[in-house]
Amino acid sequence: MEITYHGHSILSIVMKDGQKLLVDPFITGNSLTDLKADEVTTDWILVTHGHSDHIGDTVPIAKRNDATVISIVEVCSFAEKNGVEKTHGMNIGGKYDFPFGRVKMVHAQHSSGYEVDGQMVYMGEPAGFIIQAEGKTIYHAGDTSNFGDMALFGDAFDIDVAFLPIGDNFTMGPHEAASAAKRLKAKQVVPIHYNTFPVIKQDPEAFVRLLPESVGKVLAVGETLEL
Repeated sequence: MEITYHGHSILSIVMKDGQKLLVDPFITGNSLTDLKADEVTTDWILVTHGHSDHIGDTVPIAKRNDATVISIVEVCSFAEKNGVEKTHGMNIGGKYDFPFGRVKMVHAQHSSGYEVDGQMVYMGEPAGFIIQAEGKTIYHAGDTSNFGDMALFGDAFDIDVAFLPIGDNFTMGPHEAASAAKRLKAKQVVPIHYNTFPVIKQDPEAFVRLLPESVGKVLAVGETLEL
């Protein structure tokens, strides 16, 4: 599979059979991304939580591509109410086998809400995704703090690559993410959710230096990692 980083927390994943996944498509209003919302093609959209910088362009992309949205049930309900025809709601701790592979929804420590007509709407619990496909395991942590149960993920899964937020302020910062990485025991760790806004400005190379040699990898926007 090919995993491409598109800035902030956006990943696109292309499977060997051509199926396309898109994670947290915050494109409109994201000055760091290389994507254009009206040009993206995908079959599946995974949304970690309902904040605007993660749900982003989910609705128009899903409608234009006839794509299936995979998320916590409240986010899926929001998508359905806004015209998305295909959704698959999940909840924390659950797993499901999709045509591209297995997705397990795991805990994240954060919040989740979306502003509609000036009112904040509850969007369910925040989550991370552990994706198992083509003999590989990918962990997208979403927005989260550092928490001890990540050790359970590291024990239960042989994680090939973990995508961890390092921006601080809204999520864990570099040192906390490095601590989380130790418990996850991932073969590779890629920093995400940084530098999009001034308040989350970080040096990703400094984060990599906190990790064991050859574990950390900074992906430039638009750069692809092959697994």
